[in-house]
This record gives sequence, structure tokens and C-alpha cells, in this order.
Amino acid sequence: MHAALPQGEQEAGSTDTPARPTRDLRRVDIHPDNWYPLAWSREVKRGRAHGVKFAGDPIVLVRTESGQVFALEDRCAHRQVPLSAGVVDGESIRCCYHGWTYDCTGRCTDIPYLGRERLPNGVRAYPCREAAGLIFVFTGDPALAPQAKFPELGSADDRAYKTRRFGGDVKCHYTFMHENLMDMNHQFLHRRQMGSMRARSLGRRRGDDWIEVDYVFAREAGKQPIGEALVFSQKRGAKPDDSNKDVMTVRTEYPWQTLKIRTKDETMVMDLWIAYVPLDAEQRTNRTFGLLSIRRPKLPLVLDAAWPLLVWFTERIFTEDRWIVEREQEAHDRQGADHNHEVFPVILDLRALLSEQGVPHGTGRGGGEMRRVHFIQPVQELPAS
Repeated sequence: MHAALPQGEQEAGSTDTPARPTRDLRRVDIHPDNWYPLAWSREVKRGRAHGVKFAGDPIVLVRTESGQVFALEDRCAHRQVPLSAGVVDGESIRCCYHGWTYDCTGRCTDIPYLGRERLPNGVRAYPCREAAGLIFVFTGDPALAPQAKFPELGSADDRAYKTRRFGGDVKCHYTFMHENLMDMNHQFLHRRQMGSMRARSLGRRRGDDWIEVDYVFAREAGKQPIGEALVFSQKRGAKPDDSNKDVMTVRTEYPWQTLKIRTKDETMVMDLWIAYVPLDAEQRTNRTFGLLSIRRPKLPLVLDAAWPLLVWFTERIFTEDRWIVEREQEAHDRQGADHNHEVFPVILDLRALLSEQGVPHGTGRGGGEMRRVHFIQPVQELPAS
């Protein structure tokens, strides 16, 4: 799948030692200087306001009468009541209490009983973009937004694929979600849905703000589920030669994740993009936003007809994942610290990446002025699988 590795990247089984955070990873906040999806486009109706949260900060998303979307802190500068309870008036929003009016920049443009001559300061505005049915907000220093990378949203807008938009609230720290998706050794959890599957890691690579790993799978017992067959448009079983197997690549490109499955001829048959957005200040609950794209077969109506079955199958997998990460969070809270005894080199690298890119909890979220932290301690490399 990858003929050569750029300088600084690492192959599975090498003698290089991965880094491990020396502090509690579950107390590292997600870094705000990134674009995060805060709502589905369908949730923010024309001429309506919609309240959301990012790490405890209330934000209001406003879709104006012309259909444009903007984001402000969800409070009126007057009495601090939520603007999300207000009224959209043309291209502005009016507070439900006294009718104070704010434009897309957060500037107060009118106070009905004072007029426009004695206007106070307004409220904070957030850079906002809409793409692939999602509303993204740059939650950190707005001056950094123009140069900040915007996520590549997979195949969601490609007509060759059919896309499911899914998500929901999960009661765990966002780092548990990254670990769950990247560690495909947990297939035992899904044995009732997928039969007995064995994952084999082919190699991993690491950059400044990303890490990815390749897997192949072998079925050791049970039959291929219909939902899995729908993904590949045909039945597939274990083969002795890894070069003939479909390859899954899981990537954390901070702060988002992707999962792509390609056949031996490099055809991408599944493309997942997913983000985890902390809702509370303690970052113990996150909202998941996922775009799952399946390549249409030669007879596309077959996929359309079977789509409800595929949704049912994938939802059962996601439900099991949600259940297990919430149990991990409960164990962390009960023990009061991170007692995980991690041994998989891929996850050790991932944990280091999440620590480096995040922000120590309690240091504030001052955008560009916040320092990046590095928790590095060498650990023993495991033998290649």
C-alpha cells in the first residue's frame, strides 16, 4: 500500500521506541485552535438560532434569512441571557429579552429603546464554515483560522459513494475514542456481529501531527455478516497471502480520524471521517460526528435497497464501541487516574501524539497563546507481529 516512507516516519517492527505520556492523558484537553463540527446543517434551520457547546463554552449558530450561517458566543452583552433563545431578524439576531441586535461579527447594531448612537461592545464571534452537511467552527484564536488546516471530509460529496451521516453523545474523554478506532485488536468485542476476526498490523507511520496504521484481517470462525459483504460488494474470506487482502488504514490527523478500506487494486470501498467534540468543561462527554461513505457497486440500486441493513449493522458496531469506551471512562473516574497498562506500540505512539497536540487541563483555552505540551518517556518496543 505504501512503497516508501518519508523521512522521520516509522515502520512497525522497527527498533525505534514510541513515546508515552507521563501524565494522565484523560486530563489533556483538546486543542481549540482547530476547526470542529458543532452541528449538522439540518439542525440549523433558515431564520433560526441553535445553541451548542464546545468544552463548556456556549455558542449560538445562526442561519440568516439568506441562508448564511454565523457563530457567536451564546450570551447577550446586556443581561447575559442566551442569544440562542432570540429571534433571527434578516441577517442579524435579536435577544429575546430587550431586543438587542447583533450582526455576524458580534457587533451590537441596535438597542430599540436607545437607538444606534449609544451602542455598547458586542460579543465574541467565531469563524464558521459549512461543508458536507456539517457546520464547522474555529473555536480558538480567530486570527489563526485563515491559515489553519480544514479537514478533508473523505468521499461525502463524491457521487460514486453513498454516505451515512451519524453520531451522538458519548460519555467519555475524546482520547478513548481515538484509541478505540485505531486499535483494531479489539475485534473480539464485535464477535457476535462479525464472527471471529484476527487483525494483523502491516506497518505504522508518524508525522508531526498525525499517525496512521495499516491492517489486514483474517476470519478464523463464523460467516461473513451481510453488512460487511455490502461494504465490499462481494463475499471475502481469509487468504494466506496478505497482498491479496483488503487493507484498512486508520489515521489520526489531529484532531480528526479517518478509516479507509482499499482492495488489492487500490479501489477504496469504504471511507470514514469522524470527529469527537468535547461538550463539557471537564471534557468527559463528547459529541461524535461521522461521515461513512460506501462505494456504489456497478448496480447502485442494490446498495440503496440494502442500505437500511447496512445502517443496522454499523449501528450495532458503534453501539458496542460506545458501551466499551464509557466503561473505560467509568474505571478512570473510579480509580482517580489513568492506570492503563498499554502494550501495543501503535497506541503508545497515538497517546504521545494526543498529549503533544493537546492542552493540559486547567491551563485555559487562550488560542494561539497556549503552549503545546510534550510528555515523552521511552518504552520498550514489542516484536513485530
